[in-house]
This record gives sequence, C-alpha cells and structure tokens, in this order.
Amino acid sequence: MIEKLFTKVANWVSHLAGMPPSFAICVAIVAIWALSGPVFGFSDTWQLVINTGTTIVTFLMVFLIQNTQNRDGAAIQTKLDELIRVSRAHNTFIGIEHLTESEVEEIRAKCEAAAKRHDRKVAEEATKKAMAKKHGSKRKAAA
Repeated sequence: MIEKLFTKVANWVSHLAGMPPSFAICVAIVAIWALSGPVFGFSDTWQLVINTGTTIVTFLMVFLIQNTQNRDGAAIQTKLDELIRVSRAHNTFIGIEHLTESEVEEIRAKCEAAAKRHDRKVAEEATKKAMAKKHGSKRKAAA
C-alpha cells in the first residue's frame, strides 16, 4: 500500500517538476528572494532561507527522480527483453543489465565487430551486384 502511494506521489511530483510553470514559479521565488535582500539587509538569515529551501527541495527531488528513473528503466528493459524473446534475436542478451560494466562493454564490442563484419559483407555483395550489372549492360551494348 505504501509503495503504491509513494509511486503515485513520485509520478505526480516528477510530472509537475518537469513542467514549464514549475520552472517559472521557481524563478519567481528566487527573484522575490533576491529583491527582498535590501529589505533584510542581505543578512545571514536572508541567505540561509534560500540555502535551506533549495537544499531541502533538492534532497527530496533526488529520491523522487531516481525512483521514477529506476521504474522507467526497468519498464523499458522489460519491454526490450520481451522483444528479444519473441524475435529472432539471441535470448542470451536478456538480463545483461545485471552484468558488470566491463562484461557489458565486452558484449558491446563483440556486437559492434559483428555489425561491422555484416556491413562489409553487405557492401561487398552490393559491389558485386553493381559490377555484374555494369558488365552485363556492357555486353548487351557490344552485342
């Protein structure tokens, strides 16, 4: 129950925080604070107000945004895993997000090398077809 409530609140706050009006409100708060400086004589308390406020908001937002990103990442990973599972792709790639960074890097390098080999093969086949076509049209023209 608390997890669902937290998820609902985290989604709502993350959504609101990312909207232009939220940014405008924050800019207005900072502007009002800055303009009130002369009234409070730019005192330590005046500075402490903005420092404390921004620290608290930042501290709380880090957890909310991290929670939202974790869920989004997990949902995307699950969708990709399902696409891999139902396609002709290698099922061995499912779950590689749990490997170490160096293990994932090794797999990525192997995939890049395989893609480059495939690209070379495709380019060679296209060149052969083009040359065959060219030679075929020259033979027809000579006949």
